Amino acid sequence: MKRTLYTDDHEAFRATVRTFLEKEVLPHYEQWEKDGIVSREAWLAAGRQGLLGLAVEEEHGGGGNPDFRYASVLAEEFTRAAAPGLAIGLHNDIIGPYLTKLATDEQRRRWLPGFCSGEIVTAIAMTEPGAGSDLQGIRTTAEDHGDHWVLNGSKTFISNGILADLVIVVARTTPEGGAHGLSLLVVERGMEGFERGRNLDKIGQKSQDTAELFFTDVRVPKENLLGELNGAFVHLMTNLAQERLAIAVAGIAGAEHLLELTTRYVKEREAFGRPLAKLQHVRFEIAEMATECAVTRTFVDRCIAEHADPTGLGLDPVNASMAKWWATELQKRVADRCLQLHGGYGYMSEFPVARAFTDGRIQTIYGGTTEIMKEIIGRSLLG
Repeated sequence: MKRTLYTDDHEAFRATVRTFLEKEVLPHYEQWEKDGIVSREAWLAAGRQGLLGLAVEEEHGGGGNPDFRYASVLAEEFTRAAAPGLAIGLHNDIIGPYLTKLATDEQRRRWLPGFCSGEIVTAIAMTEPGAGSDLQGIRTTAEDHGDHWVLNGSKTFISNGILADLVIVVARTTPEGGAHGLSLLVVERGMEGFERGRNLDKIGQKSQDTAELFFTDVRVPKENLLGELNGAFVHLMTNLAQERLAIAVAGIAGAEHLLELTTRYVKEREAFGRPLAKLQHVRFEIAEMATECAVTRTFVDRCIAEHADPTGLGLDPVNASMAKWWATELQKRVADRCLQLHGGYGYMSEFPVARAFTDGRIQTIYGGTTEIMKEIIGRSLLG
């Protein structure tokens, strides 16, 4: 089916993104994978190209355009290029809304220009060694010391953890408050007591630095409180729908790209004197994946359109959860089936299907696991 989601302006932006990938990302990507981290120059190049802070006001150096369809174009093209290491989606779509919606005027002036230029790389630190999806389990604490907070604790699995210059930390500011005793504190590079642990060795997305963070008596100025005191739970829940939609967009784009690669491969690869595409089993596999992708694409595009509609309230959290778990589980299934159809070549790291298999595996885990998504949907229907 012909997609009607995007206008000519969106497609022109897509061409810009592809050019950026060809010039600034793909020539360096293998080295980044070996290094376990991308170059800071790539972030600066993204800023020069206008790919950072798309929704940030122009007065602070951003694009001034909150239309989520531009963000979805970015996600689609980075996924098709198999280049998740430069985590622009995390920066723009997940962390950006916290700064644009919650920051004071002074904080905006301080942080947003660098956010848009690529001079300030961002991260959000929620997960701890003993607490993931359950916010009530967070043990990182921030004690009120008059004109500053004293922050103590640790975080793990933090994307952009090594490169980040600005980290939004979820910390407990009211011990007895449960999930409603948490606040968002902004920790900046160079603050005494803020240390980074190892760059974690993952099975995929090697160039995307993921780290442990440690906070030992870090003095965080009161003016670095983001949003309301003890308001982190509400702030986090408000922004999760967009985060999950962004992951769903990458999920269906990844599945479609793998299907394209595999369709070409089975037409060219021969077994028993004829192309694999002539075997009924292979045709059935391709037919099933194509149908599942088409159905999923229709739903995800509807979610994007609803979220981008300036006259509406944005995407409903339940529909975002549906899109997230379904699209990412589809991506996982398609990656597995496409690798199988590639045979031994699919197991070789130089083949795109092998990297997609490992890079995409995290999709059903971060941003809320598939199980959490189903729990959210189930509660909405059953109470």
